[in-house]
Amino acid sequence: MDGPREQAVGGRRWTAADLLAVLAGVVVVVVAVSPIAARWLGNEPDQRLVDLEVYREGGRAILRGAPLYDVLTQPPQFLPFTYPPFAAVLAVPFTVMPWRAAQLVWTGLICVALVICVRYAFRDLIRRTGRWAPLTTGVLVAAMAWLDPVRDQFRFGQVGVFLLALCLADCCARAPRWPRGALVGLAVAIKLVPGVFLIYFLITGRRDALGNALFTAAAATLGGFALLPHDSSDYWFGALLQGGDRTGAVDGTTNQAVQGIVARILPEGPARTLVWLVLALIVAYWGFVWARRASEAAELRTGADSSSLLLASVAIVGLLSVVLSPVGWIHHLVWMIAVFGALAGDGRDVRRCLAAFGLWFLFLFPVPWWGRSLIGPEHSVISEFAGQVTRDLFGIAALASIVVLGTWLIGRTEPGIADEDPSQPEVRMGTLSP
Repeated sequence: MDGPREQAVGGRRWTAADLLAVLAGVVVVVVAVSPIAARWLGNEPDQRLVDLEVYREGGRAILRGAPLYDVLTQPPQFLPFTYPPFAAVLAVPFTVMPWRAAQLVWTGLICVALVICVRYAFRDLIRRTGRWAPLTTGVLVAAMAWLDPVRDQFRFGQVGVFLLALCLADCCARAPRWPRGALVGLAVAIKLVPGVFLIYFLITGRRDALGNALFTAAAATLGGFALLPHDSSDYWFGALLQGGDRTGAVDGTTNQAVQGIVARILPEGPARTLVWLVLALIVAYWGFVWARRASEAAELRTGADSSSLLLASVAIVGLLSVVLSPVGWIHHLVWMIAVFGALAGDGRDVRRCLAAFGLWFLFLFPVPWWGRSLIGPEHSVISEFAGQVTRDLFGIAALASIVVLGTWLIGRTEPGIADEDPSQPEVRMGTLSP
């Protein structure tokens, strides 16, 4: 038979080129992720996936009936469990695995979640490449895996990519097979920070999604109370109120939230708290205003522009969950993946792509730690100032991204701009050819 060999897979005719694209995409991901995974899985045992160890200790506490919020991980970390009891219940399966197996499984799940995030964040760009979409997905996953916040997901064994995947899927799926809002509710039950999406659903008129999210979060939380009544009481009326005392110093370099930036400038006291609260209220107000504006603009656009603006509104809220939190660690900034996807769109607008590339390039490097190295008594005043600014650069970039998505991106998607702006050549969907 002439022509490429074909194979029926799931009712669709797959050619050899299709299978080659899938294989190439998998190879790219494996080649890109292997050095990262090997680096941290080969770390010293007491420095390896320390947050996964926290989750496992929470699961162990449940199995042996120990107080969940009194347990600490092994030295030298001595880390407490800081999540709701429901999260500890989900961690129980990892307690029955050998430690090495749990690390490998968790790392694999991070990779799966990262693929889901990329598929939602870069959906239109991936679709433009047609049959080579699997390879495009692999290249984008590889590019995102090397971001500093994502590398930290592998390093610490964090849940940030899982929460990102849940929120993106819930908010951006065009025809979800689940009640919209349920995945956000699940994310809130695991960690409270995604609760900002409840406000997002409210201000954008997504009342059904809000109801589903509240129902899911409440059901999971009440389930936690039913299974672990004492631990649930300890969390909601004790550990939760301790805040930073359990999660770490707010003025540490890795805290890129508004409070972290303020804490590195002002000494502890009422003035610092007041400044933080005022700035947080300003950021929250304008952030939600721009998120709503982007969501409304998405309803007035069609095609890739509509998808980009919807993603932008979701990305803004995701960034708010980081910068408004008392502690927004660097690894929480995996939300920048959604920012890159919103800016890049389907790849037609060169200026948007350049903005996405510039931000992506910035987050490839541990920039805040470079700034930290410039601070000290042996450095000049100029060096100290430059170090302080550089130390806060990820947080500043997150705040700037909120402004860019809520103002500039909406302007770039105005109807007719593609005809007026030579940086947006006309491109048909589903192909890379002009």
